[in-house]
Amino acid sequence: MVLLLSVIIAVLVVIIGGLFHREKKRNLSILEITNKISDILDQETAEKVLVPTSDRAIRQLLTQINRLLDNKQKVFADYARTKDSQKKMISNMSHDLKTPLTVILGYTEKLNHKNVLTAQEEEQVIQRLNNKVNSLITLLNQFFDLVKIESEDYDIPLSKISLSEVCRNSVLEFYDLLVSRDLRVEIDIPELPFYFHGNKDALHRILSNLISNSIRYGSDGGVFGLTVREEGDCVAVDVWDRGKGIAEIHQERVFERLYTLDDARNPQFQGSGLGLSISKRLTEEMNGWISLSSSEPYKKTIFTCKFKQLTY
Repeated sequence: MVLLLSVIIAVLVVIIGGLFHREKKRNLSILEITNKISDILDQETAEKVLVPTSDRAIRQLLTQINRLLDNKQKVFADYARTKDSQKKMISNMSHDLKTPLTVILGYTEKLNHKNVLTAQEEEQVIQRLNNKVNSLITLLNQFFDLVKIESEDYDIPLSKISLSEVCRNSVLEFYDLLVSRDLRVEIDIPELPFYFHGNKDALHRILSNLISNSIRYGSDGGVFGLTVREEGDCVAVDVWDRGKGIAEIHQERVFERLYTLDDARNPQFQGSGLGLSISKRLTEEMNGWISLSSSEPYKKTIFTCKFKQLTY
């Protein structure tokens, strides 16, 4: 009996000792983890917490801690990008507004010296002044539109609309401008209506932006094209040209706010960098996708909008 009790006590001592040792190791691991987290947060590094351990619970804890640290890094990176974007936006807005205002001021000063202007020259200055004021109004409207579109409560009413119909009307609006630029026009819009769940005004705005961009930056290729087609269970519209194209380094950024195509395609023109950003947001509001394909200069630059097709 005494021997049995001695064995039991010995076993209990071993178990308790093992548990104590295990608990001590766990506490040391937790202390090491705590110190490493503190160092990472204080030094703002992108390190992970790496502590060798056979404790399953500790390993699971480390996994979750490292996930949190990854999320922290992502939040910081997103914040830095947003901050840089805001700085650039303010700088570009200041430039985009200052330039036309300076030109307008110059025209008004000319008009104040009527005695040095002939009637014809005065009329030309007034026309240029009017054009510049209209450009400034358009720019301001684009800024306000983008702010409105990006607000959380922005919503556009969606209904069954015909992609083919809106595309025809949009091309017709630009027909005179296309002809005046001596562009060969290649339009392929089937008789089928190609319905999808969208908004006519929003789609017209998207197409107007894409067509005007194509004319502005791609007219040196001598061709403008618009194609409406089916793609799987979607309907798509391609707006394309054979201009200088867009370098691969620019393609990921063309839909960003205030990122202009001037350097990428045609430095003779200056844009606000808002049109494509607005087009992207409006496309997304209609549950669609917008993409760019541009491989080589003077081959084919294509902006494509796709939407889920309605079959009823």
